[in-house]
Amino acid sequence: MINKEILKKQIVYRSTHRGSKEMDVLLGKFVKKYINDFDEDDLINIDKLVLIEDEILYRWYFYNISSSKITPNKVSKMLKKFNL
Repeated sequence: MINKEILKKQIVYRSTHRGSKEMDVLLGKFVKKYINDFDEDDLINIDKLVLIEDEILYRWYFYNISSSKITPNKVSKMLKKFNL
């Protein structure tokens, strides 16, 4: 059993303090918009997603370059469709 509130705070922090401004904005806005709608499985998936390197996420999101590190699931599909 995880403490959802602590996990949410960790995810919000990690999504907004990444190292590249582009990913701070993209992931930060996505997480802040949907974090309270996610169930426990979704939180675990977004937590794994925010741990992936910026370069990989950037190429996957903006240039459709696939990566084996990004697991196809509800959260990654939502992010892929998310528009700033």
